[in-house]
Formats: sequence, C-alpha cells, structure tokens
Amino acid sequence: MTARPFDPNRVRLHRARAQRHGTQADFLHARVAEDLAERLEAVNRTFARVLVLGGGAAFDAALAAHPRAAEKIGAVIHADWIAPAGGGLRVACDPEQLPFADDAFDLVVSILALHWVNDLPGALIQIRRALKPDGLFLGALFGGRTLHELRDALIVADSETRGGAALRIAPFADTQDLAGLLQRAGFALPVADRDTATVRYADPLRLLADLRAMGETSALMDRAPPLTRTALFRAMALYRDRHAAGDGRVPATFDILTATGWRPHESQQQPLKPGSAKMRLADALGVREHSAGEKPG
Repeated sequence: MTARPFDPNRVRLHRARAQRHGTQADFLHARVAEDLAERLEAVNRTFARVLVLGGGAAFDAALAAHPRAAEKIGAVIHADWIAPAGGGLRVACDPEQLPFADDAFDLVVSILALHWVNDLPGALIQIRRALKPDGLFLGALFGGRTLHELRDALIVADSETRGGAALRIAPFADTQDLAGLLQRAGFALPVADRDTATVRYADPLRLLADLRAMGETSALMDRAPPLTRTALFRAMALYRDRHAAGDGRVPATFDILTATGWRPHESQQQPLKPGSAKMRLADALGVREHSAGEKPG
C-alpha cells in the first residue's frame, strides 16, 4: 500500500483556521502570485478559461497590479482545500481529486497548493488532463530547504528533552525532483526553477504564529508528540543562538519552486529524432573526424 505522509483533513482544518485570520499572513502567497503574474506577462497567449489552485485572493490582487497579464485572462475558477473567500466561482476540492472535466482549462495556476498532496505525480497528471491541448500549467510550491533553520532547532531540542527527534516539518521536493515529475506526468517542455524568500523575525515565536495564520503548520499523518513548553523554549533559544544576525533578528528561509509545463500538442517544438542531424559534429566544429584507432595528426 502506498504511504500517505499527509492528512488531508488536517490540511483542511489548518486552511479553514487561516481563512478566519484573513490576509494578515498572506505575504508569501502574494509574493508567489506576483511572480506568476509577471511570468504570464511574458507569455504571448490569451487564456479563456483559467483554474487557480490555492492563493486565496492573492492572484486576483496580482492581476490588478499587472494589467498586461490580466488582459490575457478570461473566466477564472478558484479552488482550494476549502472554498476560498471572495466572489466569483469558488470550489472546495482536494488537489489530488480535481472535480473538473478533461480539456476544461487553457491555464492552471497553482499558488502554494501542492506541497501537502500525498500523490504529487498523480495530482500533476490530473492537472495535465484538465488542460486543453497546448494549455499551460504554472505552479509554485515549497522546496527542500524551506524552514531548515526551524527544522534543525526542533530536532536538537527534541533530542535533548525527549531523547529522540520527531519529524515536525514536512519533507519537500527539490528542483530536479519537480522537473522529473512534470516529465513523468506527461507535460511537454517542462521547466522548474527556484527562488529563495528569507523573512526576518525579531522573535522566532512570531514565525510560528505566521505559519499558523497561513495554514502551513504540520499536516503529517503520523503526529509527533506535542512539544513541551521546555522543548519549545529550548528550540527557540537554539534558533537564536545558531541563526540570529547582529541585530538579533532570525531568518526563516522559504524555498519556492516554480514549475512550468504545457499539455502536449502537435504545434509545439519537438526534439529532433536520433540520426536526423543535417551536419556532422566534426564539420560544425571545424575539425577533422578520425576513425576508430586513428591517432590525431
């Protein structure tokens, strides 16, 4: 049986709690939505039907700030683990079980919605199927070094106070993993790149409050024992000791991976078939070609 590291019910509970907080901790979603809107400005296409996974109102705000991207966008459906707040058509759904027909959208945008899915390849396949041929997927999710400072502090504090460390921060994908997953899911022209956002806090406890307000606290299926007060404050002390800058503020790293892929279509550029080159490599380089065993003169 396939392992399921994440609990979808906990993800939904965390997102519902975050929605009650409003947008006070949506700065990462806003940053990602801004980046995706800028990327859309560079795409010479229009998209009549668009699905936005995650991000709340961040994508709408980003389009308002980027009219060149907004003019390319038609009808939009917003979907998330819980029904997003706001007007328009908004749907609650698990990204692993998209309730949309094949060939439904010209563009799917995902804003920090996919790092909690148990079957990321399967979710990507569903997204590819929901796209029309030559439709575009543009998505961002957290990568492997996200919150590495907090992760290290929690591991050491757990080991010191309990005699063993529990997994409290989810494992995330890396850039090469994501590019390979796009290819496996059947996307054409797959590309994955990385951006690093570093947020600085006067108090690391403020980071924990922000994660809670974002709906990004741990949703691991195997719940770690609750942190004791002693372990929590030891972890915060370690965080400061190991990472504080000269002004006393501590960094929190968010590794953001962005994936781009197209649903295949015959109009797209295709790689050359083996043996179809019109020029020999030696001719292209301007050198003499030597037969096997012959020494260069």
